Amino acid sequence: MAKNDEKENKQKRHYFKDMKAELKKVVWPTPKQTMNNTIAVIVFTLLIAAIVFVLDVCFDSIHKYGVTPLQEKIQSSYSSKNGETTENEDNETSENDAESSDANSDEQSENKEETNTEVEDNTNSGE
Repeated sequence: MAKNDEKENKQKRHYFKDMKAELKKVVWPTPKQTMNNTIAVIVFTLLIAAIVFVLDVCFDSIHKYGVTPLQEKIQSSYSSKNGETTENEDNETSENDAESSDANSDEQSENKEETNTEVEDNTNSGE
C-alpha cells in the first residue's frame, strides 16, 4: 500500500507541475487591455439596453395611440351597422335570464314542499 500512496503523490505533484507550466505559457492581457475590454463590454451593454428601451417605448406608443383607437373605431362602426341586431340579442338574453331564474325559484320551492311532505309522512307513520 505504501507504493500506491507514493505513486498517487507523484501523480499529484506531476499534475500541479504541469498546470504551473501551462499557466506560464498563457499570454495574459495587460492592465490597459483589460480596462479597454471592460469598457467595451459596458458600452455595448448600455447600447443594447438603450435600443431595447426605445423599441419598448415605440411599440407601447403604437399600441396605445394606434391599435386601440383603431379597434374602437371598428367596433363602433360595426355596432352602428348592426345596432338593431345587437339590441334584439340583448333583449332576448335578458328575457332568457329572467325565465331561467323564475324556473330555478319554482324548482327550489317544489323541492322544499316535497321535503316537508316527506317529513310529515315520516312523523305520522311513527305514531
